[in-house]
Amino acid sequence: MSQQLAHRPGGAPSGDTAKAPMFSQLSARLFSGSGGALLGLIVLFIILSIMAPNFFSARNLINVLDQVTVLGILAVGATAVIITGGIDLSVGAVLGLCTMVLGWLSHQGGWPMWAAMLAAIAVGAVAGCLNGIGITYAHLPPFIATLAMLSIARGLANLITDGQQIVGYPEWFFNLSSERYLGFFSVTLLVVAALYFLGWAWLKYRASGRSIYAIGGGAEVARLAGIHVKKVTIWVYVAAGALAGLGGIALASRLDSSQPSAGTGYELDVIAAVVIGGASLNGGVGRIGGTIIGVLLIGVLRNGLNLLGVSPFIQQIVIGLVIAIAVMADVLRRKKA
Repeated sequence: MSQQLAHRPGGAPSGDTAKAPMFSQLSARLFSGSGGALLGLIVLFIILSIMAPNFFSARNLINVLDQVTVLGILAVGATAVIITGGIDLSVGAVLGLCTMVLGWLSHQGGWPMWAAMLAAIAVGAVAGCLNGIGITYAHLPPFIATLAMLSIARGLANLITDGQQIVGYPEWFFNLSSERYLGFFSVTLLVVAALYFLGWAWLKYRASGRSIYAIGGGAEVARLAGIHVKKVTIWVYVAAGALAGLGGIALASRLDSSQPSAGTGYELDVIAAVVIGGASLNGGVGRIGGTIIGVLLIGVLRNGLNLLGVSPFIQQIVIGLVIAIAVMADVLRRKKA
């Protein structure tokens, strides 16, 4: 008996064959970049809702958002830095310096709060500018330039008040992070939302925003294409420094104090959030939407571990493992591409 092969008109693939590319594309979206981070956030949210007491409550979820406001502000600038192929290890120390500048000028210097706030942001921008100049004109690796700034900024933060904290701000300043509007939003939370919208619009629609992707993809190629690589790079670090100053203001408002040690360890959380969100440490890849997911994942993870009574030292180990896994996923994703 002769055998007949199954045939579809026009050579159309069978159902299983047609579905294979679809599922392949879906899995690639879910398990790489920000899609994988989103899936991880959802899974983590479900697990903690079951295991951690009072995690899935309106009050705690608002606390999570409050806890990630400073991290979220820093991560906006770090996203642009990492897209250029750079890294900024100084954001935590610059935040601490700006916090102390804010406190010293408003308490000992007699400056009005609004002027002290602007000065704190300006100091952060100057620190970022020095980072950028060191990288572009002194040809220092970003790791070394920002590591040096970390040490300088932390030393200056302690020098301002000889290591003493500054306590007590006007009530309206404290209310920026504590008073709720519509029962949910604080001023600092609204500022974070506005920053992410502006950051998204800048990277997507502005030529200067798109140029940082070109720099991250290849600085020499970007230069030959007419992009002023040094200028753009410096401005990226200036923006990151200014946002560190803004983060210092938000932290001082939340704690109602300025401390020289403020921001210690933030640089690791910031890098983790951006990389978890799908940015590549090799540059050229990253999205503001992914950074939002990364920030929320770090915040939910820390909050859940606190509710479960996990030691802060173990939490550091967990965050370190999360960073390693995120970088490994990025390497595998690039190899596959």
